[in-house]
Amino acid sequence: MRSSIITLAVFVLLAIAAAVRAQEIVTVSTRDGVTQSFLLTIPADGKAAAVAVLFPGGPGLIRLRTEEGRIRFGEGNFLVRARQQFVDRGVAAAVMDAPSDQPRGMDDLFRLGDKHALDVARVSEEIKRRFPGLPVFLVGTSRGTVSAAAAARALGDSVAGVVLTSSLFIGARAGPGLSGFDYTKIKAPVLLVHHAEDGCKFTPYHEARRLAEARQYPLITVSGGKSPTSDPCEAFSAHGYLGKETETVDAIVNWMLKKPYPTSVD
Repeated sequence: MRSSIITLAVFVLLAIAAAVRAQEIVTVSTRDGVTQSFLLTIPADGKAAAVAVLFPGGPGLIRLRTEEGRIRFGEGNFLVRARQQFVDRGVAAAVMDAPSDQPRGMDDLFRLGDKHALDVARVSEEIKRRFPGLPVFLVGTSRGTVSAAAAARALGDSVAGVVLTSSLFIGARAGPGLSGFDYTKIKAPVLLVHHAEDGCKFTPYHEARRLAEARQYPLITVSGGKSPTSDPCEAFSAHGYLGKETETVDAIVNWMLKKPYPTSVD
């Protein structure tokens, strides 16, 4: 009996140690006096088939930090709370925080600009150093799609693809969103993902369909899920794929890994 208890205790400690090793805060110097941090989560066995750089919506500020030896951050955003879904499917996840010179978060003009593109480029370089030979994808949701699209435009074919979920097609107080964006400047493959019942007025589903048809982009349409518990433009609603996180990420990862994927997630 005592031997079994000791064995179980050792197993638990090893599992905790593996979980700690699988997640870390990485901080890189990007511009003069500026750092960029991201939360890196990798499969427990250390093996990944690709890496997804995840750009949360809103101001893009998740406040990555360590408190009492534990990693802390805001977890409400769709991509942040779904990061483990990517990892469980063999895709390492790098969740971006706002850079050090944007302590209140990023507006659209910053996301569209050269400084942010340089920050993302430095992160991409660090990821490629850690995972040589693996394809790197940029994945944004809501206002994070502004970052993903602009960074993909700047990085050209150095990224394997870009995924735009709940895209910010219409501008708001924080800037123009993607309302005037030239998608022809993106050289990497583009995947659009959108919930058919997205009730946010800045991210209408019909604009995703229009863009998909105009640019011949693949579009994954998500339907259903749980009843919303937040504003229509916040993450705990159809806008954030509430109740459909697993199926949505599964379809995205299959597209990344060139596997068959559904165009409708019901």
